[in-house]
Amino acid sequence: MTELELIIDLHKNSERQGPGSENDTLKALDYLDLPTDQNLKVADIGCGSGGQTISLAKNLNGKIIAVDLFPEFLNELNEKTQKSGLTDKIVTLEKSMDDLPFNEGEFDLIWSEGAIYNIGFENGLKKWKDYLKVGGYLAVSEITWITQSRPKEIEEFWKTEYPEVDTASNKIRQLENNGYSLVGYFYLSQDSWIETYYKPMQARFENFLKRNDNSELAKKVVEDNQAEIDLYQKFKDYYSYGFYIARKNE
Repeated sequence: MTELELIIDLHKNSERQGPGSENDTLKALDYLDLPTDQNLKVADIGCGSGGQTISLAKNLNGKIIAVDLFPEFLNELNEKTQKSGLTDKIVTLEKSMDDLPFNEGEFDLIWSEGAIYNIGFENGLKKWKDYLKVGGYLAVSEITWITQSRPKEIEEFWKTEYPEVDTASNKIRQLENNGYSLVGYFYLSQDSWIETYYKPMQARFENFLKRNDNSELAKKVVEDNQAEIDLYQKFKDYYSYGFYIARKNE
């Protein structure tokens, strides 16, 4: 197995592949003023195994196209969809988020939890705006500084990992400069990182190593993820995912 295949293997059979929770999804949904008398069209981009996709389908009237690059996660979402009786509301699409086959003005809502960083926040705002109707909504979570100053160690780490890391005020300015109006913002609680993402991941480490014969590469994947957890525990007061909910103006 390659390192990427091992990473996918570690994250399979999990509720989500990044920080977040059902409460966060529903909190973001509360900011939207969507019509209730018509079927909505929604894209969930970078959906992973679809924890949030199921929540959206249960709480919205319409159809969701759930997009991800990795079929392993989409297969899991399809199983969840069938078990939840939501096959009439969710369809999956295996596609890269920077090469989407959507039409201009096709969607009432574009959703993306912890995934827009793959193509960059501002690039995603620009690309995905075309797919939204005027007055449609974009809801994305994105790594965000939650203080104005940080220790040098964590500042340098994130600037290397993701140069677009920034404060919420600057992210909101990017939204406004690209034709959106902010309708809501909050950042994820520490429980959304630790309880619903990191602890379940740690609980999978042992079986992951066993089924991969304790290979050196599998050990590296575990060590890398544990290092990420340790970093968060040390610097959790300085960054989180910010959840940005915005409306397309024109």
